[in-house]
Amino acid sequence: MTPRGSTAAAPIVPYLPAGPVTLSIDIGGSGLKAMLLDADGKPVSERQRVLTPIVPTPQAVLEKLDELRKLLPAFDRVSVGFPGVVKRGVTIQSANLHPDWANFPLQDKLAERWQKPVRVGNDADVAGYGAIQGKGVELVLTLGTGLGSALFTGGHLAANLELAHHPWRKKGQVYEDYLGRRGLDKYGKARWNDFLEAAIKQTAATFNWDYLYLGGGNAKKILFTPGPNVKIISNETGILGGVMLWRDQA
Repeated sequence: MTPRGSTAAAPIVPYLPAGPVTLSIDIGGSGLKAMLLDADGKPVSERQRVLTPIVPTPQAVLEKLDELRKLLPAFDRVSVGFPGVVKRGVTIQSANLHPDWANFPLQDKLAERWQKPVRVGNDADVAGYGAIQGKGVELVLTLGTGLGSALFTGGHLAANLELAHHPWRKKGQVYEDYLGRRGLDKYGKARWNDFLEAAIKQTAATFNWDYLYLGGGNAKKILFTPGPNVKIISNETGILGGVMLWRDQA
């Protein structure tokens, strides 16, 4: 794999994939990641990563995405997982990036910039598509700069579930205050793990999920063994679900 922050070119795709090649992008608070996927959602390139701009305005992020694009071979279309509410390709808000993302037409802007078809969805939703089995009630929590969440029933998405901003524990506090990076930095790894165990129990009581998936960059900091029907998923799952944004036109 290419080292963190590397700008080395990705290897050429070793075979001609069947169907359209999707450039799948995961926009995060600390890094922008991308990989090429075939029509079945299987990787056909190495994952590439560049750092998220220190001041992550839309223009700054778009310029970094231009850099990321150059690290990969040719593609036919683009899927983007964005850390915030997304409706019809417009980013409604993103608490962990920059206020300028409010009502920003990312899908149209990127399509115009790259002259490729583009679809944009919430990053936890995309990660969920890459993780779920499509059976029963399945909840996905991504542990990173913030807290992402996605809920599926029988494989169908309940879009834009923002559990991160739901009140929890103390008055004026929300899930993200404990499980996002600021909670990890404030309370330390041991207490962060305690909060996560408590959140697993709370979400089980709230959603009656059949399966829970824990992902994101901070999932590697989990110290306990999750219970039955709880699975820790790879951080790359946020990229691998990108093809599903095109499933009605595959």
